[in-house]
Amino acid sequence: MTSEIADTGERHAVADVDSSHGARLAGGKLGTAHIVFFVVAAASPLVIVLSTGPFSLRVGGIGAPGAMLATGVVLMLFATGFTAMTNYVKEPGAFYAYVTTGLGRTLGSGTAIMTMAAYGICVIGFLGYFGVFAQGTAASVLGVDLPWQVWALGCAAVVGVVGYCQVDVGAKLIAVLLSLEVGVIIVLIVAVLVQGGGPEPASAAPLSFDNVFFSDGSGTLFLLAFGAYIGFEGTAIYSEEARAPHKTIPRATYVALAFLAVFYALSFWVVIYGYGPKEALAAAQSDGFFEMVFSQAGEYVGSWLVTAMRLLIVTSFLATIIAFHNACTRYMFSLGRVGLLPVPLARTHPRMASPHIASLTLSAVTFVVVIIAMIVGLDPYLELGTWLYASGVIGVVAAQAICALAVVVFFLRDRRGHSVFRVLVAPLLGFLGLVGALILMANNFSLLSGYTAFLPNAVMIGAMPLCLAIGVLLYRLRAPRVVEISTSIG
Repeated sequence: MTSEIADTGERHAVADVDSSHGARLAGGKLGTAHIVFFVVAAASPLVIVLSTGPFSLRVGGIGAPGAMLATGVVLMLFATGFTAMTNYVKEPGAFYAYVTTGLGRTLGSGTAIMTMAAYGICVIGFLGYFGVFAQGTAASVLGVDLPWQVWALGCAAVVGVVGYCQVDVGAKLIAVLLSLEVGVIIVLIVAVLVQGGGPEPASAAPLSFDNVFFSDGSGTLFLLAFGAYIGFEGTAIYSEEARAPHKTIPRATYVALAFLAVFYALSFWVVIYGYGPKEALAAAQSDGFFEMVFSQAGEYVGSWLVTAMRLLIVTSFLATIIAFHNACTRYMFSLGRVGLLPVPLARTHPRMASPHIASLTLSAVTFVVVIIAMIVGLDPYLELGTWLYASGVIGVVAAQAICALAVVVFFLRDRRGHSVFRVLVAPLLGFLGLVGALILMANNFSLLSGYTAFLPNAVMIGAMPLCLAIGVLLYRLRAPRVVEISTSIG
């Protein structure tokens, strides 16, 4: 772990991690499909279709499918440079290594702490959502009535066990859950298309420029759309555990992005087609708008699909929490290995080669926060879930923007044989798109947070920049102990 990286002139002593602590993750465990399952699960496609889809129609209008496609294009532009840089960055805890390589270790440390915190609070926030949906589904489908806290803590325990095990255990479980949740939406899509949709003919209006970019609700559409892709950047987190990472990581990134863009856009369009544009907008404005897709499933397929969706939205949250837990613990592992966080976090299990100390630490934190939320009486959906998710989205998109800038700066020094478009033009356009998304999110943040007052929104928006500042400060305080990133810039 002593090879040097291109940096902004910063040089610090190497503090190697004792190899007896097992400071390497299990290599060669994950193929392209495994990584795609992890990052697509983090995006939670079933939850997006069942909840974000109707909400997008309600607050943003008919252009929701087009906004999903346009967002996918922006992120694909970012991904072209991001994946090109994969050949020169091998450290897990992806954004730490990428931003450090491009913009220096100080900003890299801040970005890593912010991203780790964003993933971590999303884990806790999703536990609140999981508790609510599990409670309701168990009561209505199974006749079991338990409080949300029991379901949330039970989920946290399951996630902790999966996170403790070898990474391919989580990948296999997620593969099953994700296949089921995507499968039920595909059944609905096929049923609506085969039966000819609603009373109005098929329309391209949901994809038109006017409805996507120039309607009164366009800003809100893109706020929700960028949130729907959160997690795709996690492909690079698994570089150390991937088979042939220089091929696997770019391939997984492109596949995940392309799948999400097409799946979201097609699913949203089919919901509109199944109702008809006018009826879809009317249903989205009703009090029961969150039941739109469930109602459509009952009409076009039958009650069995509605029941399956209600069950699978719970497992969808489980898959999402596992994916975010894995992402967060790999940041903890990486930052422990370089000395920015306590070194024990960089220890791996002697047999399973998993970051078990980091996993146990995150699990302990989630248990404590859920118990505190229970004691003080926080609403699991509107407060515990929404507060943390809204703040986490800001943090991850901000990290994506910083990483896009790091890619541009890195390749400005030397394109290393890549085309100008791939490593300069495309990531620069991606950076501008992500900055625009952050501005839209800040201006429309009350829709994510559920609050109209200034102070709570300011606190939730400001939490992530504060984490970035804490990361910078930690680096400044611990700089002599920080380990050089183990990567070779060729």
